[in-house]
Amino acid sequence: MRPYHQIPIIECGESLIKIPLELFAVESPHPYQKLGANYGEHSPYYLRQSVIENLIQAQNYLQLLHPHWYIQIFDAYRPVTVQQFMVDYSFGEALRERGLKEEELLPQQREEAWQAVYEIWAVPSLDMQTPPPHSTGAAVDITLVNDAGEIVNMGSPIDEMSERSHPEYYASSNQEYDANRQLLQNVMLKAGFQRNPREWWHFSFGDQMWAWLYNQSHPETTMTARYGRLTGSKLISS
Repeated sequence: MRPYHQIPIIECGESLIKIPLELFAVESPHPYQKLGANYGEHSPYYLRQSVIENLIQAQNYLQLLHPHWYIQIFDAYRPVTVQQFMVDYSFGEALRERGLKEEELLPQQREEAWQAVYEIWAVPSLDMQTPPPHSTGAAVDITLVNDAGEIVNMGSPIDEMSERSHPEYYASSNQEYDANRQLLQNVMLKAGFQRNPREWWHFSFGDQMWAWLYNQSHPETTMTARYGRLTGSKLISS
């Protein structure tokens, strides 16, 4: 359980729709599909309608500050099956980084590897009360592309399982990386998003994490989540 799982979900029924990719920069080919993740009938480039509207607002704010810069979309909607695939893949990566083989793991080594995985990845829960953020269609992983078409250096890649992923990691050690992360956060917060405290790239609007973070900074309010886990096709619009 994460702290944000205490937030009630009151599903608003808003559709999951295709992101207008022509308005953004896009990670291509999609990084998880390239690894073999199966998204089923819909591509990973879907989000709830209001989330997309806010993402467009964020890009408009960005381009007021930096004309011809773009938000680059790395990942968006993610079925729980893909969440499970990436958790399993990342566990394998954690073992490779440590030079370990799963069949030879000591209990402590296994626990340490899983701790590294779950520092970044949400549990692929099928419980409707504890959905992974991306499985609600409310979360998006992003970075920035500058006017030369180059990915802006944030000091660490998306999904890295280390402390460098923490948003404030470079606050006192690298002004450039910290400023780039702050820029990304500022335009997203201005558009109504909240940032994952553990991941500089992860932003959400309307899910449990978003509501929990909003309540932390606005103690006089009691925000609930408006988006839960998507089930079936009734909320998905083509």
